[in-house]
Amino acid sequence: TCVEPSPEYMAVYNEVMKLESFHALAHDAQLLAMFRRLIGEEVLVHPRNIARIIFPQNELYTTPAHQDWIHVQGTPETYTAWIPLSDCPQSLGSLAVLVGSHRFGIFPTHRAYGAGGRGIDTEGLGLTWAGSDFYLGDVLVFHSHTVHKALPNKDPQRLRLSVDFRYQGASQPITPGSLLPHFAQVTWEEVYARWRSTELQYYWQKFPLNVVPFDPDHPGRRDA
Repeated sequence: TCVEPSPEYMAVYNEVMKLESFHALAHDAQLLAMFRRLIGEEVLVHPRNIARIIFPQNELYTTPAHQDWIHVQGTPETYTAWIPLSDCPQSLGSLAVLVGSHRFGIFPTHRAYGAGGRGIDTEGLGLTWAGSDFYLGDVLVFHSHTVHKALPNKDPQRLRLSVDFRYQGASQPITPGSLLPHFAQVTWEEVYARWRSTELQYYWQKFPLNVVPFDPDHPGRRDA
């Protein structure tokens, strides 16, 4: 099952959560322009931005095959931008996607190690995994129903650093957890305490949001 991060890890992670530059990257003008074309309406950037700090030689906790919608819910038309923060060859643990998997709805899941704590058995689906080396400046974008996974970080010394940012139409439903800092161990007041600008603080409150409940008992979250 998913193991909770250690207090030492969370102490570092919470400092990352407070970085203005980390949150500002999700609002990059080129990213927003792309998502406006893709989504076809005003874009809502999820405030729950995620950093991935993946240690080497820790393959058991490699992120398993999964679909983001299970953890995010709200509208299925949510898109993730996965961005490596350095060159990221496959040996460092880049991402792979199951080609065409977004067309088949929500797959049954099972308990698993790694981020999210739930995985998907992809054997027998007749679909092909696609992966690649990534380079600084690359962005991988996929739908919330797309099955994807991390490759194990086999580098003996290097961390794999990346971010997950999520985007949806501003008129579409969103769940409360997507409006909180990731892991919810710090408040927005703590996040914003050392920021120089107020432009991106509580920016989502300008939208008439359609906030809907998160369903922890959704069938996709039960053991297959």
